[in-house]
Amino acid sequence: MSFWEYVAGRHTQLLIDTYQHASAVFQCMVLATLIGVLVGVLTYRSEWVGNLATATTATILTIPSLAMIGLLIPIVGLGVAPTVVALTLYGLLPIVRNAVVGLRGVDPTLVDAAKGIGMSRVARLVKVELPLAWPPILTGIRVATQMLMGIAAIAAFASGPGLGNEIFRGIASLGSANALNQVLAGTLGIVILALLFDAAYVLIGRLTIPRGIRA
Repeated sequence: MSFWEYVAGRHTQLLIDTYQHASAVFQCMVLATLIGVLVGVLTYRSEWVGNLATATTATILTIPSLAMIGLLIPIVGLGVAPTVVALTLYGLLPIVRNAVVGLRGVDPTLVDAAKGIGMSRVARLVKVELPLAWPPILTGIRVATQMLMGIAAIAAFASGPGLGNEIFRGIASLGSANALNQVLAGTLGIVILALLFDAAYVLIGRLTIPRGIRA
């Protein structure tokens, strides 16, 4: 059976796996973005605290994905839960690092000007600092998403959702007629999703970043 014949015969299951993969990555990226930006906001004013936050999230990223999911299974069980926890943790480093760098890179004179016209600290953060730090934050989100697209395939090890199930089934049945087709279908699906997500981020950047800041 050729690859395209395999895809045609399994297109329904492949579409379900693709949707589940994209949904898992999207939801985990939302969580990682909220947590990562919050950590950046809380730590960027202090040099050593910000560096500690970056170092901590970097340490998390050094844990092999299979080991991470294996450690989470006894705590949260199989399925979606270990997938969500692992992907969210792995997505933190680029977002935290870029949030800290972006917020520290805001021109102090702009912050002082906002303070001079009576803006509160929260208002300065929301209306001045975060908008100016948004470009590097968005870059961090893009990098994290590309990382999670590949890591999410390992979720199949814990009965998680996504295209990793195709890859794992193919690896488990090496030597059979469709083993290579299964691995190839799962891999190509992940690559296509990664490209689509990245294109969406480019569009978001064009819509949310003023032309002057992009320049």
